[in-house]
Amino acid sequence: MNPGHLSHSPAHTPPRISLPAARRVALAAQGFLDPRPAPGRATARQLNRVIDRVGVVQIDSVNVLTRSHYLPFFSRLGPYDRSTLDRLRDRAPRRLVEYWAHEASLIPPETWPLMGFRMERARHEAWGGMRRIQQERPELVAVVLEEVRRRGPITARACDAALAVDIPRRDGNWGWNWSVVKTALEYLFWAGEITSSGRTAQFERLYTVPERILAAPEPVDAETAHEQLVRIAARAHGIGTARCLRDYFRLGAAETGRAIDALVATGELEIVQVPGWSSQVYLHAEARRPRKAHVEALVSPFDSLIWQRERTEALFGMRFRLEIYTPAAQRVHGYYVLPFVYGDTLVARVDLKADRVAGALRVQRCTWEEDAPPEARAALQRQLRAMTDWLGLDDVLA
Repeated sequence: MNPGHLSHSPAHTPPRISLPAARRVALAAQGFLDPRPAPGRATARQLNRVIDRVGVVQIDSVNVLTRSHYLPFFSRLGPYDRSTLDRLRDRAPRRLVEYWAHEASLIPPETWPLMGFRMERARHEAWGGMRRIQQERPELVAVVLEEVRRRGPITARACDAALAVDIPRRDGNWGWNWSVVKTALEYLFWAGEITSSGRTAQFERLYTVPERILAAPEPVDAETAHEQLVRIAARAHGIGTARCLRDYFRLGAAETGRAIDALVATGELEIVQVPGWSSQVYLHAEARRPRKAHVEALVSPFDSLIWQRERTEALFGMRFRLEIYTPAAQRVHGYYVLPFVYGDTLVARVDLKADRVAGALRVQRCTWEEDAPPEARAALQRQLRAMTDWLGLDDVLA
């Protein structure tokens, strides 16, 4: 458990917030209670509002339904033009850039410099293969960086092909191939020496140097960066434990604890009690505290509402686990499972697949929670129909 937050020992008993009230705070903070536009009428401004609410959007390559980063916007806005989101990522003035924030993620450009401490620690904290390529083949990493500087924006495959022209392989094997070039690119991406200017239609990252798409960042020391990242996480959560706040940007326990201490000291975070939550809970000072909430939304398995599994179980009573990498015979709820929010809680898990050949949204499995109200079934059908239309499909097949 985070040692930093254990230092908070208030002399008075912290205010008590009921579990339903905490759920409403969480849903409001994540943008689920904001007004929805008419179907298909969402503007760039409304997409920007979602970005401001959540602060970070996870990317994932699985495309059984649609790319995961599109789904949080659908969950909060309903049907919208996905090309609008692509433009916010790929064209100046960009509202989104990629980095390892919460896994591979889209973040606002102003958040990118806050990840400087992670970039500086790449030699020691990047994944093993990335560290090894820098340790064992620094000359290759330097060559790849120069190639991106000369030819970017460029995909990994194009970079490999360009190197074959610029530095021809020797007979037998020059000693590098696409896989090591890709590893070198990913190390440089983690280290912040290159970034992404967008994605191709095949979802390949387009690597370029940061100065081509980002303003020169002011250096941010690690302590200040952690405080600002925890502040973003606290706003996006509304209410949560130290573990929740730490997980949002995958931060270290000690540094998160010091950031929480600082935010409690300034009054930005208030210590509260929530029944059933054993860890100390923090409420953001500006969090909305709605007296009621009614949401109808399918949420991606990679949605920030449900990233932290203990939080999801404590708030919504659902023990949610990703089963994509579980053998098919051992899956309990399905491959690509979207929780369904109805009212102010999670009431079902829906395993969905976009069957492009059949032109149908396939409901491969639907598992209802025991206390799901009967009227939630009609609401789910409405959401499935809306998703079908949004994805350009014709039917819902159960």
